Amino acid sequence: MSDLQRRSGTRLTRKQRETRAYRLTLATGGFGVVGVVTLVLAVVGIMSFGIPFLAIVLSALSAWMLRNTLNP
Repeated sequence: MSDLQRRSGTRLTRKQRETRAYRLTLATGGFGVVGVVTLVLAVVGIMSFGIPFLAIVLSALSAWMLRNTLNP
């Protein structure tokens, strides 16, 4: 405890974290909606399962990044 130093690296300001969290929330929701809609279209037979899979993976990645942003 005698050697108190700031963490190394760049830390985002509160405003930057807020902006990033807002954008990641929009991205997660958008990818989720696209994933569900295209998954329904793929089940019906209108399109292949590639786009829904990609959208769901991107939604999960965005949610993981959002979680890391909110819990530094």
